[in-house]
Amino acid sequence: MKKYLFSTVMIAAIAMTIISCSDEFVDRPVEYSIDSENYFNSKEDYDNALIAAYDLLQTTYLNSLLGEIASDNTLAGGESQSDTPGFQQIDDMIHTPVNSNLKNLWDWMFAGVQRANYILEFKNKTDFQGKNQIIAETRFLRAYYHFELVKWFGGIPMKGDARFVPGDEKKIPRSSKSEVYASIEADLIFASENLPVTTTQKGRATRGAALALLGKAYLYQNKFAPAATTFDKLITSGAYSLVPNYNSIFENEGENGAESVFEVQYTDVEGAGFGCLQCSEGNVAVGFSGPRSYSGTLFSSGFSFNVPTQKIVNAFEAGDNRKAVAILDIEAWATSTGATFGKGYEHTGFFNRKYIPRKRSTTAQGDLNLTNPNNYRAIRYADVLLMAAEAFNRGGIDDVKARGYLNLVRRRAFGDLNHDISTSGAALTDFILAERRVELVGEGHRFFDLVRTGKAAQEIPGFTANKHELFPIPIEEIQFANGNWKQNQGY
Repeated sequence: MKKYLFSTVMIAAIAMTIISCSDEFVDRPVEYSIDSENYFNSKEDYDNALIAAYDLLQTTYLNSLLGEIASDNTLAGGESQSDTPGFQQIDDMIHTPVNSNLKNLWDWMFAGVQRANYILEFKNKTDFQGKNQIIAETRFLRAYYHFELVKWFGGIPMKGDARFVPGDEKKIPRSSKSEVYASIEADLIFASENLPVTTTQKGRATRGAALALLGKAYLYQNKFAPAATTFDKLITSGAYSLVPNYNSIFENEGENGAESVFEVQYTDVEGAGFGCLQCSEGNVAVGFSGPRSYSGTLFSSGFSFNVPTQKIVNAFEAGDNRKAVAILDIEAWATSTGATFGKGYEHTGFFNRKYIPRKRSTTAQGDLNLTNPNNYRAIRYADVLLMAAEAFNRGGIDDVKARGYLNLVRRRAFGDLNHDISTSGAALTDFILAERRVELVGEGHRFFDLVRTGKAAQEIPGFTANKHELFPIPIEEIQFANGNWKQNQGY
């Protein structure tokens, strides 16, 4: 997290299963330990534990990167066909339970759950002023990690407000998707009722962030009425607004702006290496998505993964100002600026301009490709408006309101009122979903939008219905569970 987030230093290890650089779910050796059962004796202890729970948000760079690669928006790219095989397999929809990248995603999200549950296990140990907000932030974070896990893997094991310990994997079953969502809903309802509207420390969860994620959880379950009500509560609060200049959102000076509902904070102060990518304080996805061997103005080099397809480029309507912000046409850029670059595997001529490296200070630490300070805009107000439009429309609740929210987004995109949508019903649904694609391209939402609306098989090459809606539980976890957890269908 950015160093201005909190004044204290994150404790490196606070619970028995989350202490090593390769955070695992259960049944792992303890490499470092404090007396965890005698912790939480002061407000400072709770603050430090909360910082540790926030820290795993930085690993969600992988979630957003793979959310694009798995969709029809981008190709895996990289240096060659064998560069990061897990990415290539997911891109081609040939992934199996043996996939180190999916294993990382599982491990890191469960590490986040474990750190949140450590706090909640001892939530009643010590009283102090402001503890209720700490518990609310913790429950928001647990819901965030649970939401990532359920949308990638479906039902997962849960243990309530307690840490997993070795042996649990053989006794605690996978909860159903509905049970996981019920936990997410309960956490976010509590968070929305106990978090502040604003916070002086950037990056902390707020009431708006909790409402937005709660509405999204409802939407992913097709609970349109509560989703609409929840989104409307956020929208009518007046706490957020669309910024006039779409381009400014994704530059450093646009971080944590009026449109930001929740951002994952990154910095380039501390570096990391490929042996421990989750140790980086920077946004690893940015370097991964940058043009290879780049020399020129504004941008810097990366590893040429996550390259946009011609299909997404063609999805933008004429006059849409977002296209030049979202998609870097590297050939045209090189011609106009004199920049040079190398071509990677599956070179399409396009890059994800929102999240590719900008030129950096010479004081940046570590591998510059791994420490990019570009925040991940996890929930934007435009996303909320489009989710609200979808809920009001697909729920048959109010197409007038749905069009209003949709057209707010379109008016910024085109800079006029001439591109407003006037349809209703199923036709309006199609416009809303198409708008989500171009508004949010490069931000990791496309695959899950296609899955939850039943359109993945017709849009994603290689996608097999009744299989690829979920990703496989890592083979190691199935083996550790010793028959207690059944693998997802088709794997």
